[in-house]
Amino acid sequence: MGLANRHIGLLLAGVALGALSAGEAMAQTLNANATNVTLLERLVIGAGNPKVAIATPQAVTVVDQDDIDSQQATTIGEIFDAVPGTTMVGSDRILGQAFNIRGIGAVNNSADGSRIVVTVDGAPKFNEQYRMGSFFSDPELYKSIEVLRGPASSTLYGSGALGGVINFVTKDASDFIADGATGAVRIKGGYDSNGNGALASALIAHRINETFDILATGSFRRSDAFTLADGSILSGSDFETWSGLIKGTARFGQGEEQTVRLSWQHWDSDADDQDYVQTGTESLGGVTNAFGTVDRHVTDDTFVLSYENPASDNPWLDLKVALSYSDTRNSQSNHKPGSPVSFAPGMPPMPVAPTGPGDTGSTAILNDTDYGYATWQLKADNTIEWIGNGLENYLTIGSQISTQHRTAGRPEGTAALQQHPEGIEDKLGLFVQNETIFNNDLTVIAGARADLHHMTPLNDIAGATEIEGVALSPKLAAFYQVNDTLGIFGSVAHTERFPTLDELYSYSATRGLSLGLEKESSNNFELGFSTSAYDVGGIENTVALKTTAFVNDITNAIRTNPAPSGAGGPYYVNLEHVRLWGIEVEASYESELVFGRLAYTHTLGEFVEGYSTSSSTINPGDPLTSVPQDKLALTIGARAPEWNLEYGARAIIAAEGETAVTSSGTAEAYATADLFASWKPHHGAFAGTEAQFSIENVFDADYRENLSTDRSKGRTFKLTLARQFDY
Repeated sequence: MGLANRHIGLLLAGVALGALSAGEAMAQTLNANATNVTLLERLVIGAGNPKVAIATPQAVTVVDQDDIDSQQATTIGEIFDAVPGTTMVGSDRILGQAFNIRGIGAVNNSADGSRIVVTVDGAPKFNEQYRMGSFFSDPELYKSIEVLRGPASSTLYGSGALGGVINFVTKDASDFIADGATGAVRIKGGYDSNGNGALASALIAHRINETFDILATGSFRRSDAFTLADGSILSGSDFETWSGLIKGTARFGQGEEQTVRLSWQHWDSDADDQDYVQTGTESLGGVTNAFGTVDRHVTDDTFVLSYENPASDNPWLDLKVALSYSDTRNSQSNHKPGSPVSFAPGMPPMPVAPTGPGDTGSTAILNDTDYGYATWQLKADNTIEWIGNGLENYLTIGSQISTQHRTAGRPEGTAALQQHPEGIEDKLGLFVQNETIFNNDLTVIAGARADLHHMTPLNDIAGATEIEGVALSPKLAAFYQVNDTLGIFGSVAHTERFPTLDELYSYSATRGLSLGLEKESSNNFELGFSTSAYDVGGIENTVALKTTAFVNDITNAIRTNPAPSGAGGPYYVNLEHVRLWGIEVEASYESELVFGRLAYTHTLGEFVEGYSTSSSTINPGDPLTSVPQDKLALTIGARAPEWNLEYGARAIIAAEGETAVTSSGTAEAYATADLFASWKPHHGAFAGTEAQFSIENVFDADYRENLSTDRSKGRTFKLTLARQFDY
């Protein structure tokens, strides 16, 4: 523990010293009329009263439409390559990706989906299934993504967000309709050399009248199996997906500031003979494809009906109401066995082909099953505004009610899955947050939330009972603008995570239910500074920097019982007391001719208390295996304004992994580089055309990231062409 405390002290001291030196070095360069907007000056909508990222007392990154287009992402995970503290874990397979924020999140841990809150236009998205990813969608559907790191987000989004929150925001018709135009048609095509991948997309945005517009877009994306940098083929990475979005927006009332939106988003993947394991090419007993293959049809639907009334002339009313329905389905059938594996002498091979529709043993997961998560949610909040002499106050009061139905449909006569129990989770959340701004210098945010949980098992499980409880999430955060250039901030946040249906009601032949589980508890502390300057060196430009240090202490952490399976006991236990700490740095430079971005992540984690079983021993101070490598992402580019041409290079440099998360040992240090260029002419015959070109992993670097079991994707050439026609 002494080593951990020294690390934490050094982190916090470094932040404080950095703040002082940065403020002194840049204080004389401020010019409030600068026109270059950096990454850190983007507006954050999902953190209470809207504010720019650099002035938010929380680590937050906003990925915008230009970033998504420039990345030419094939999968959602590729969008997060340069977001500090955020890692997509799993594999490059379209169905094998999940999120990790600040060392929280591992693909084969069933509850990680509840430790990180993911939303699409406010609708909660959740999926947990053995050796499957947690989020299924296409980058073409979104115009921005907010990543709010740390448990402080639990107050507004729901208790248990130990890692943080990821908000996906879908496109709107108004994003494409030019001033004076009635509508727009946009077509887009892309090619990916690795896997011979292709994208075809079409969009229409139409203004029905002055108060109503509608958007419809659809995309088809396909690829053969990817080639890795070592020359091998990534089995199961071939795919075909369809996705689409229909969204209507109506404005009415005084000043047409009241808004109603209705949207439907759909994603579909249907493929035969896919690897059962999507999260990585993990070897079991020396056998690579031990689980065999299945036919999978995965769909994801999101419906959102929302109403907003900012009532700019009424300080008592700023109302937001949203009703949403999310439905994620995975139909699995026609299992074909891989090579059987014996883990110990005398044990039967596992996994093998199911013995029949009534199989309830270790191979039951391979039988035909229709998995599903259907979630209804109604969320409403209102902000009361009071502005006086040198004082602004925004009081937000809200509620959030949801019901989630987890299903695992099986053929008639087939026993229910023991490790994927069906059930209903009902939640009622009540929250309040008050934000006070003193003299435009000091911002203080205090919030509290209570979530009432009610869990109902649906399978006929002996001894299973309904479970209920309350999870609490208070926080206190402050941001102080020291001078025109320098700001310092800090926060204290507590959140509790209630056990999931999977954790409460899973069982096996030798393991019982886990009805006595306690809530996980997180205490998080953050300290940081932000600084910005304009017209540095007498050139019209903007420089911005934000640094955050954090310590997250998690107690009663839930995990599968590590004792040998024959020893009995519950399937899940409260066993771990862990601590995560680290530092995140985000910087941007913008000028007319040159731009640059930097993201640095340093995360450490250890067990505060150890435990011992007959098969394993964890000692205090042992490192966590869910912590990503230290990583530096650097982007440097240039512009030719007369051609609206932008080009540059991205580099990612990662240190050696701290712990071994696979039998391959610790991940090695690596460096990889990408080249990119974009051309978006605004005038002449090519006006409305967009061209994106990139070379990813230019030097074909062969490496394995610490939270992945697969090696790196090989060199890839990407070309995307789009054309918009206004009418």
